[in-house]
Amino acid sequence: MSILIVDDDKMLCEMLTEYLTEESFRIESIHDGEEGLNRASSTPFDLILLDVNLPGMNGFDVLRNFRAASNTPVLMMTSKSEVVDRILALEIGADGYLSKPFDLRELLAHIHAILRRATPKGEGPANSIPAPARIVVGDVELDTGTRMVTCQGKQPVLTSAEFRLLEALLKNAGRLVSREDLTRVVLGRSSYPYDRSIDVHIARLRRKLDAVFPSGVDCIKTIRGEGYLYALLTPFKPDHALSTGTRGRDRMGVL
Repeated sequence: MSILIVDDDKMLCEMLTEYLTEESFRIESIHDGEEGLNRASSTPFDLILLDVNLPGMNGFDVLRNFRAASNTPVLMMTSKSEVVDRILALEIGADGYLSKPFDLRELLAHIHAILRRATPKGEGPANSIPAPARIVVGDVELDTGTRMVTCQGKQPVLTSAEFRLLEALLKNAGRLVSREDLTRVVLGRSSYPYDRSIDVHIARLRRKLDAVFPSGVDCIKTIRGEGYLYALLTPFKPDHALSTGTRGRDRMGVL
């Protein structure tokens, strides 16, 4: 498998290249943000290790531009450890976040976890049985072979985590899927107290689907304290709107 490292620390790149090459990865390194974006956009890689503090274009901007056209997994690396940076990385579309300095074994564990999630084989409500090649629910069509999603004739660009999240919800359409199950299936780990990672991914997925669904139709429902479900809704009609003017997500305690 191939990995692109985008980091201006050349000594670190050399160390990572040596270590990961011994782990049977093919490594290429770039030391500039804009050059890294161009390389990532023009050449297929299985994973990108992306530093935040880069010359020319910082890692957040690189990721933001890259996510407009690709769902290749991205692991952010930074010397900063602030929660706001981790949240921003997730909101932009990172598949993971690792603070420097880190142990090489920890990095390798993150890499393997992200690559496993890119082709999930775990247990849980979303993949306890072999997935069909196509999942169609209402106006949404998800192709597990090409990993493409079509909504209202449009194709939103989803990250690997967002694709797995939508797949889990569609395969359980009309049924509640707990946060714990979603965390295990989508992120490949158990949830921990005050873990909001799935909520961040849900928010980003909602925004992307809202951009292609008719006004007023919001299929991803939050069940307070429990999890999420993909609701089977009929097309929105103005004369059926609630008198309060709120959207479907506000009905009957479902957000």
